Amino acid sequence: MVRPEVGAAPRRCAECSGYEYGGAPACAACRALVDGIVEDAWAAFTRRWDVAHDQEAALAEMVSAEPDRHDWRVVDAALDRLHCARCGDRLGRGPVGCFACDQAHGFRYAAIETDRPGVPRGNEHAVRVNVSVLRRPHVTSANELLARRLLLPLLLAGFLPTVQEAQRMSALIKSGTPARATRLVEQAIEDAAARQRTGRRPPGQVDS
Repeated sequence: MVRPEVGAAPRRCAECSGYEYGGAPACAACRALVDGIVEDAWAAFTRRWDVAHDQEAALAEMVSAEPDRHDWRVVDAALDRLHCARCGDRLGRGPVGCFACDQAHGFRYAAIETDRPGVPRGNEHAVRVNVSVLRRPHVTSANELLARRLLLPLLLAGFLPTVQEAQRMSALIKSGTPARATRLVEQAIEDAAARQRTGRRPPGQVDS
């Protein structure tokens, strides 16, 4: 399972008909793709350390204790392999109000975020925030979840919205029913992807 290449056009999911990754968490196929972003990095990490399956919990403990030394995907995968002593859920993904999970969730943002070649600065941070939201949807408002999941496919392709584009998409999401908002935001995403491929600026943006 490989992340989309930088500049790749978003593809439709055969299961939910939305863009791949963007149907999570409701679409099982998209949810598996989103989880794969984290799991692929963990698999590569354990191969590099030559760690057996029964040693992964100990490695996860080490990673969670020093998140600033590891890639964010490795940190997220490590937390998935640990259980919260308070709520029993995966550490960092427990119910709202679980102090231990909230604390672990906050610490995860100390992890390393490395932008891929050819993407705007901050793209990887945007990817990891959106992935985090989709994998922890119960602590997010319906509108934010919709925004995060719809934008993720384009972020994975290396896009980073301008302030104007982000504001426009936010307004579209608040403009009506989720189905209508999805159609409007997907059109906005297609327009943004076209501008990215052609190098055109969005309306109202000027050279700095």
